[in-house]
Amino acid sequence: MKYAQFFGRAGFVLVVCLLQACASVAHRDPRDPLESWNRGVFEFNDSLDRAVVKPVATAYRDTLPSWMRSGIHNFFDNLEDVWSGINSLLQFRGVQAADNLGRFVINSTMGLGGLLDVAGEMGMERHPTNFGLTLGRWGVGEGPYLVLPFLGSSTVRDALGSGVDRGYSVIANLPDLGDRDRLTVLKLIDTRATYLRAGEVVAGAALDPYSFTRDAYLQRRRNQVYDGNPPDEEEAPDPDAPSEDPPPKEKSKP
Repeated sequence: MKYAQFFGRAGFVLVVCLLQACASVAHRDPRDPLESWNRGVFEFNDSLDRAVVKPVATAYRDTLPSWMRSGIHNFFDNLEDVWSGINSLLQFRGVQAADNLGRFVINSTMGLGGLLDVAGEMGMERHPTNFGLTLGRWGVGEGPYLVLPFLGSSTVRDALGSGVDRGYSVIANLPDLGDRDRLTVLKLIDTRATYLRAGEVVAGAALDPYSFTRDAYLQRRRNQVYDGNPPDEEEAPDPDAPSEDPPPKEKSKP
């Protein structure tokens, strides 16, 4: 019953944010044709974050000792290394695949189930990746920018990829529903606590947090797909821009 009330109220707030955003967009970025919708979802996610997620993450950071938070963070990183290793193989990145899968084996055994990053101390780097990046390496275009409720920045390609990521994640495949829910919530809190300072920087420095977040996300994903050396991005024509074609010449009268 409590969950139904929470999601009912969240849905109402989302509708209000969407209606407000649809009336406020004056300029459209060609990469973001759904900007009106995206801004509404962005406002909803930001309201939810400020009301619930950020306070919980702040209390988590201020209450738990750093060694415990580090162990929890390492544990979730270790679980993700498995899927990152598989995606590295699908992307034909053999060295990164070996690092990711090797890290999982070492940290799962010598690192107390992943609580300790023994592989990192041995010089084995993490190479986080996912199926959205795999699709990008295969040549699938990113599609329009999207902001998803509760999940945040994405693109059409990354949204499809995230569905595959969740379907094959270790947590999602645990047999006990209670364990899945508890670990999912703990991972959310751990992730948000990691980015507390970054969120404050964005809020304080950006005149338009939405545009700043969108541009940073799209640039980061392109860099990841192309190993930090993306090709020059051709600007798509703005459908609202006036035509630059010269007016037709008048025919000279005989």
